[in-house]
Amino acid sequence: MKLVRYNQMDPQFPASFSGLLDRIFSDSLGAALKQFTPAVDIAEDDKIYEIHLSVPGVKKSDFQIQLQDGKLTISGERKMEEKKDGKNFHSLETQFGSFARSFFLPEDVMTEKIEATYEDGVLKLILPKREKKVASSTIVVK
Repeated sequence: MKLVRYNQMDPQFPASFSGLLDRIFSDSLGAALKQFTPAVDIAEDDKIYEIHLSVPGVKKSDFQIQLQDGKLTISGERKMEEKKDGKNFHSLETQFGSFARSFFLPEDVMTEKIEATYEDGVLKLILPKREKKVASSTIVVK
């Protein structure tokens, strides 16, 4: 029995035809571009912003994080292995190639204190916020 990807196309098309179309488009576009856009989650609370970039299989050394003129750019590359442990791959649905994501940072980010960690396939950036200074004064009625 051969292990194949489940295809949920219209049942009136033969599986081999729909599989062929899917393979032509995904393989040719992926091979031509050799890049992908990883999923990003952004959260915030009173003290920090968090950016989570989903990039499984990337080595820490393959990330580049740059900050220039308020623009944070995260880039890197996930390299494809042709064979792993003597196995030939019949289907590859994970993304390979280069990637880059850019974000314009709010003015309240303390750029000198940005931290990055990579664990379980997620690159996590912590961007601390400056404390908001509340200006208050008493106005005397004359």
